[in-house]
Amino acid sequence: MQTFIHYFLHFIAIGAIAYWYDKENWKRNWLILLATMLVDVDHIVADPLFDPNRCGINYHPLHTYYAIGVYILGSIFVRHKTIRLVFIGLFFHMITDSIDCLFMKFG
Repeated sequence: MQTFIHYFLHFIAIGAIAYWYDKENWKRNWLILLATMLVDVDHIVADPLFDPNRCGINYHPLHTYYAIGVYILGSIFVRHKTIRLVFIGLFFHMITDSIDCLFMKFG
């Protein structure tokens, strides 16, 4: 169930966000939100590279609480529509990864 929820949020739920954000350009926005998954590039500095039992929040450099704070502030204060959407996507990515951490902690 954890895997299903994780990938549902990463691929399908962002479609709803894209549609809510701008109904006329939802496909473009969905692609932008998909691109924010590139934030996972910071996983390459982890040792081991992949650990299914590791919570990535506050472990990987772009998943730290400081970075998440920047994503939240960008989501609120940035006025450029596309850049704000990127911040929203990054923050939603962190929410999704946090849900994974909750699954790991509480089963």
